[in-house]
Amino acid sequence: MTIDEYVSAHSDKEPEYLAKINRATHLRMINPRMLSGHLQGRFLAMFCKMIQPKTILELGTFTGYSALCMAEVLPADGILHTIECDDELEDFIIENLNTAEHGKKVKLHIGNALGIIDTLTEAFDLVFIDADKREYIAYFEAVLPKLRKGGFILADNTLWDGKVLKKAESNDHQTIEIQKFNEFIANDQRVEKVMLPLRDGLTIIQKK
Repeated sequence: MTIDEYVSAHSDKEPEYLAKINRATHLRMINPRMLSGHLQGRFLAMFCKMIQPKTILELGTFTGYSALCMAEVLPADGILHTIECDDELEDFIIENLNTAEHGKKVKLHIGNALGIIDTLTEAFDLVFIDADKREYIAYFEAVLPKLRKGGFILADNTLWDGKVLKKAESNDHQTIEIQKFNEFIANDQRVEKVMLPLRDGLTIIQKK
């Protein structure tokens, strides 16, 4: 048994409907590892229970798994806006949302995240960034003004399979931009932050 398997075995199981989405994603998607998955999904749900958000913004829906993990904690009048750039995923996402008890709390947007963020008028309690790694700094700057004071940003994949520890090749733009983002956040005095070695790296950021 690996450490990851041990940790998963000693955490809450994923709800059955999420297990079905997990399996369907692995069967139908080319890159199923983009799914948040069991452990990170339970972390997202637990984190939301801790901070009790009413408004959440997610950048990068993929197949809807992470959105539903957070939505399960939202109150009946809460809302989670999730933005996905790949319109070919739209039908699969809607299918998954429609089969989930908490799917009605999720509003799906298809298109460019930076453009859609500008149209949103809510003040958000939580933002989960898990989209194009090359745009992480731009995403951060776009959502920070829409985040309430004391609100949180969760930035996923900030360890990027360990590639952040090495000098990136000049054409490895995703690694380069994740490294830039990590340095940018580490030195940003507008926020407090802690990076966790959870899965592929998760940075918790709180707006001062």
